[in-house]
Amino acid sequence: MDDDLGARLAAVLGAARVTSLTHLSGGASRETWRFEADDRPLILQRQRAGDERDLAVEIAALRAGHAAGVPTASIVTASTDPTELGAPYMILQHVDGETTPRKILRDAEFSGARVALPAQLASALVGIHSLDPAAIPGIVDVDQIDRYREVLDTVGEAHPTFELAFKWLAENRPPPSARTVVHGDFRLGNVIVGGDGLRAVLDWELVHLGDPMEDLGWMCVKAWRFGSPLPVAGVGEYERLFDAYEAAGGAAIDGDVVRWWEVLGTLKWGIMCIMQANAHLSGVARSHELAAIGRRVCENEHDLFLALQDRW
Repeated sequence: MDDDLGARLAAVLGAARVTSLTHLSGGASRETWRFEADDRPLILQRQRAGDERDLAVEIAALRAGHAAGVPTASIVTASTDPTELGAPYMILQHVDGETTPRKILRDAEFSGARVALPAQLASALVGIHSLDPAAIPGIVDVDQIDRYREVLDTVGEAHPTFELAFKWLAENRPPPSARTVVHGDFRLGNVIVGGDGLRAVLDWELVHLGDPMEDLGWMCVKAWRFGSPLPVAGVGEYERLFDAYEAAGGAAIDGDVVRWWEVLGTLKWGIMCIMQANAHLSGVARSHELAAIGRRVCENEHDLFLALQDRW
């Protein structure tokens, strides 16, 4: 299929020629390719084998976010028909910028971006949380604890640290909140950043209905700070994020609730590492990247102990 992918892309786009087709690294659930169609730079994302999520939901969410003014790459064309390009896919407008967290956090060219990002990320989240769920057919409301409890039980591996976290989360669960659209994977690494800051929010495959504080807590998970001491995506303090979120029109924030979601996010990432490694080990999606991610389970166990040491 990949041998004639350029020709298939040209047919889908009605382009005279496709050039510079390059398979990009990264992405556990999507294959990503950069190319040019009649000299127009574009991005192809194809659903990986073994990912059973409905790409139509992600497509609808991305379109709704773009229409509402959330910084995104606009969709040129998309389809859930696997016969066209070998798998369900999206072709998106190319957005200039950087996605590698360590570059964003350390390179001098992004010094101004690091100052601007906390407020920009907060504003983008308010936009996402304000989307009309009716614009995203098929979006579901999934209890995150129930979901990942089921996943860990299905794996059948003993992880006492994760059991301890489940117990703490159950005993300290915040009251139910209003349900909104939740991005589900909003963090550094899933955004495009330029010298001026945020340019696009990527990777909407985990979009669902839930508590909007889930997105804020996930962005603060220690793994997504990439070595920075600052808790908010490695670029800011909690208070700046909370103030910016409320100033942009978001709901009032209880810091303890966000930190509860941060603990759950750490637990989820640990379980997701197991899932991704199992995709490789089972042969569903052979990938050195997926195999390596399995080695990060112990990191999340360590991070859970750090997160809970003053809260138990």
